Amino acid sequence: QACTYPCQCPSQPLQCPAGTSQVLDACGCCKVCARQLGELCSLQKPCDHHKGLYCDFSKTHRGSGICLAHEGATCDLLGKIYHNGESFQPTCKLQCICMDGAIGCIPLCSDDLRLPSPECPNPRRVKFRNKCCEEWICEEGGEENRFETAMAVFREDPARKPELNNLQENCLVQTTEWSACSKSCGMGISARVTNDNPQCRLEKETRLCMVRPCDFPMEKTKKGKKCVRTPKPRQSLHFEFSGCTSTHSYRPKFCGSCTDGRCCTPYVTSTVEVEFRCPEGDFFQRKMMFIKMCSCHYDCPRDNDIFLATYHRRMIGDHV
Repeated sequence: QACTYPCQCPSQPLQCPAGTSQVLDACGCCKVCARQLGELCSLQKPCDHHKGLYCDFSKTHRGSGICLAHEGATCDLLGKIYHNGESFQPTCKLQCICMDGAIGCIPLCSDDLRLPSPECPNPRRVKFRNKCCEEWICEEGGEENRFETAMAVFREDPARKPELNNLQENCLVQTTEWSACSKSCGMGISARVTNDNPQCRLEKETRLCMVRPCDFPMEKTKKGKKCVRTPKPRQSLHFEFSGCTSTHSYRPKFCGSCTDGRCCTPYVTSTVEVEFRCPEGDFFQRKMMFIKMCSCHYDCPRDNDIFLATYHRRMIGDHV
């Protein structure tokens, strides 16, 4: 189809399936849901280039093609082989993709935390039959118990009664600690739950995190020491995320390594807004973790812990 300018894009926000990128169409006008491996594609329906896919027009006709993956290594998960660029669900709770020998997954179930509120004083997660994901239910308690639990979230100032519709003035802010980074090297995600918003509603926040680059060289340990906790910052660098690059350069601290089986993870961190610029020319901002201090311990994440997630250490002392 011919391009028409000025661009006319749908007013409704784009809703793409989990794990599907939003990319610009061939006219450079509108973001569309990228086509995945094996799906039909065209100039107006491009393939997901973030996953190494391209539109092969040799196998079809009338201006349409099929999304294929550039040659790359296959992935082996529990004895089953997946091709480069192939999406799959090892369980009903995970959507995964094979990317040149590495497996990346996103959760399909919400892992949010629900704190007590006047509407739901006793929240509890329940596994329902024939449903994959657990769901929250609100148990009814006695009036006295309901009042005590609700007061943990809401407070009333007797000196100045707030407006009934002003939830924020009557909200006791509660925020969980940031979770551990989802990756031991390279760019990952860290999350927390907070009700620090005008609606006093519990919401999940995420931030980018990088414990260390995957090509991070191992520094020599001092005599008598077996760990390098927080190596000195190297030269400045630009962060990369989803094919986009940070507009400013940074000199971040990373966690080091040990020679006695321990692992080093962030212990004290801060959160900074980082601006990214994409090849298409658009900008966006994401919160990102910056490490202040690391700690070394034996409570290490297991190999391939994207499937075997038993690692629940939390980082403390976040300074926004």
